[in-house]
Amino acid sequence: MLRIAVFGSGRGSNFHAILAALQQGRIPNAQICLVISNNSSAGILEIARANSLPAIHLSQQLFPTESAYGDALIALLRQQGVNFIALAGYMKRLPSRVVGLFPDRIVNIHPALLPKFGGKGMYGHHVHEAVIRSGERLSGATVHIVDEEYDHGAVVLQRTVDVSPDDTPETLAAKVLRIEHELYPEAIRLFAEGRYHR
Repeated sequence: MLRIAVFGSGRGSNFHAILAALQQGRIPNAQICLVISNNSSAGILEIARANSLPAIHLSQQLFPTESAYGDALIALLRQQGVNFIALAGYMKRLPSRVVGLFPDRIVNIHPALLPKFGGKGMYGHHVHEAVIRSGERLSGATVHIVDEEYDHGAVVLQRTVDVSPDDTPETLAAKVLRIEHELYPEAIRLFAEGRYHR
């Protein structure tokens, strides 16, 4: 059984897609047992609370040191029996100790076809602006394993969208977001069914 913690910083649309897939029985042997945000007013927390899921605001700024934050985060994950983490629009880097505790059990979704257009500073509209500026004809979304580097871990699944000559960062973002909502639940299902292998 996957016991999933979802981390997010924003409105939570990918979390909502994962939750809907779970509720509809499209991801077997899995449940969300914790939702964490570094942003106390994030929509992801509101969605979690509306669905009676533990929703915690936990930010490094609440702790005197990075180490104390890491201790609190690990304690919370253990308390809830978490064995899998999904980052869904989480704008902070996980402490390396947390990454080390969940090898090949932390995934992230990125709004481009990694390894292109990834790395530090490549998030949100910055990604779509860079794709359009480059003249690429294809973009898409990537679910990947989280390791110590931004957007670096092994690719789990990718899906493409066409980049039209008249696309703006906003229209491209909307196209990519639609496939993210399909791709992320599909990727988590691979882990829940024991079908993901490097």
